[in-house]
Parts: sequence; structure tokens; C-alpha cells
Amino acid sequence: MQCTYERIVDYEFSESGVHPLHLNELLEGEEETKEFLKAPLGYPHADGTPELRARIAATYRSARPEEVFVTNGSSEANFIAAWRLFEKGDEAVIMVPNYMQTWGLAKTWEVDVKELPLKPDLGWQFDPESLKKLVTKKTKAIQVCNPNNPTGAIMAEEQRKALVDAAKDSGAWLLSDEVYLGAEREAPRTESLWGNYEKTLITNGLSKAYGLPGLRTGWLVGSPDALKEVKPHHDYLTLTPAMLSDRLARLALEPERREKILARTKAILQKNYSIMKGWLDAHGSMFDHVPPAAGAIVYVKYSLKMNSTALAERLRKEKSVLVVPGDHFGMDGYLRIGTGPPKDYLHGGLDRIDELLREIKAEGSE
Repeated sequence: MQCTYERIVDYEFSESGVHPLHLNELLEGEEETKEFLKAPLGYPHADGTPELRARIAATYRSARPEEVFVTNGSSEANFIAAWRLFEKGDEAVIMVPNYMQTWGLAKTWEVDVKELPLKPDLGWQFDPESLKKLVTKKTKAIQVCNPNNPTGAIMAEEQRKALVDAAKDSGAWLLSDEVYLGAEREAPRTESLWGNYEKTLITNGLSKAYGLPGLRTGWLVGSPDALKEVKPHHDYLTLTPAMLSDRLARLALEPERREKILARTKAILQKNYSIMKGWLDAHGSMFDHVPPAAGAIVYVKYSLKMNSTALAERLRKEKSVLVVPGDHFGMDGYLRIGTGPPKDYLHGGLDRIDELLREIKAEGSE
């Protein structure tokens, strides 16, 4: 739905990252721009240049460049990790709600999926006792998303410990989607699950926290042996990252520049969440939500007697506003609304949603 409509609506609120940087904001100064324009347009290293892998490794505790594999976006990282791990008949425990890519792949490949639910009354944390009951010696992998999409929750320490313990006890792979790491609104920087357990694969990229989705730069962090097994899947899928993206990603991950980019993200999240919270509060009991700790998203429960896909479709067709229905996460009665656009754009889209809500009320169908 998002790929089909995101470029043909007036207000695109299905995006879960902040308003993207422009190229001239990433490149600093005339000399750096000239050097960039000299970049050769050949094939780069298949797994990312050594310089880029070193810069990515430096963002993780005790990671080495040989433990990093660069991909075309975090979606490719998720795909090839799942492709490497899952076989028909395997058992996987998957956090829900979640970015549902791995869940969908597991279902397609006839993996027995056991869902680990996040609970709103626990601040969108999972119950550690539920995890213990789900994970067995048959479990091939446990997949989580932290910080979480769509809830914006950051896994609490009790849940982190329970997760690592469950993986160690069962011998399962721990697959952690951490693409929102660095997009914390108020909380400290989220600690990666890397370094807690040898059978861990981390996926991440520059799309969400960095505001650089157009570079299509993602990565896997894992043991050299695990990455060696992933490599053939990448070779037959996309072969290499893009040369220019690799070069720009190296610039974005220079330590000082990285911190400036993440500071920009935090400022956008703080300012825009204040706008969104005021809008939600103005609607009283119609909306309920747990404030997101991270990510340019709010996951909103609504009181209308209307299916979430039907509501999202009316917004798209009648008001040219695109949001993500809770149905996409297996949870009707919710909407995920992006909060990353510029201030005026955010206000304009919320005004359009208000228009539809007034019309629904006038119809008597609320």
C-alpha cells in the first residue's frame, strides 16, 4: 500500500522516518563536494568498502569490520538474514506488532511462527513469562524490533535479559532489527543487542534515525562465519551496494557528523511529537496512545466503529492523506501516523484528518 500510494497523495504520513536530509546538507563545503563528484561509477566491494564497514563497526560495542556486511537498505538485510536462517518446518518466535517483513517471509516459507505480543498495558513491553513458554529447543530464531515499529517502545532491561537468556537456553538465533536505534525522542541512546550472545544477527541502516532513506544503505552485524553464509544470498539478489551510496554513507558515519545528524533527528521528534500530542489530546477519548520513546511515529488506538483499513482508505481517497492501518500489524482499531515531516506539512495533514472525522461524525457512523 505504501509503495503504491506514497508519492501520489498530498500528505504522506505512512513514512516512519524524519524528513530526509538533502545532499547539500550532507556534503560539507566546496572541496568535499568536488571530491564526491570525482567518485568512479564502477562496482564497489560486494559487502561494502572497508572504510564504511569500519565506520559501522565503530558504532557497536567491540564490533570489528569483518563482522559487518553492507546491504541495499535494512530491508535487504532482513531478507537475506531470514533467507539464511529459515527452512520449511522451522519454528520462529517473532515479536508483534513489528515491521512485518520477517513475519511475512517466515509465513511464506512455511515456518511455524509463534507470536510474542507486546502489551499496551505494559508500555508496549512483552511479558517475560510468555517468552519462556514460547521458546523451546526447536526454536530456530527469535526476531525482535528494538526500538519498536510501530509502537516506538524501547525494550526494558528485564525484557532484554529475558530475551538473551531465552536465546542462550534454547540455542536459537537472535535476530534484532535496530533500524530505529538513534531515533530516541527523550530516552538515552538505545543499547544494541550486539555483544550479548554469539548467535546474534543485527540489522540496521541509514533510513530512519539518519533521515537518509534514499541512500538505500543497510547492514548486518554478525560473526564472520554467519556473514559468510549470508553472502551468497546477497550475491544472487543485489550483488553490491551502490558506489555513490557507499561513499555518502561513509561521510554520514563520520563520528562528529553522525552525532549532528542524530541531534537533528531528536530535535524533529521532540518538536513534532508535541504537535501530535496536542492534536490527539484535543480529540479527548477518541484517541489513546502510549507516548513513543523513539521513532517518528505514533501508534494510536481509536474509538470509531470502523475497520482500520476502511478508515485509512477513506483518508487516502477522500482527503489524500496516507496512514498505515493497524490491520497491517494484525491489530485492527489502530493507526500508525508518521510524525517526521516539516511542521507546516504535519499541521496540514492533521487538518485533513480532522475534516474526515467531522464528516464521519455528521454521518452518525462513529
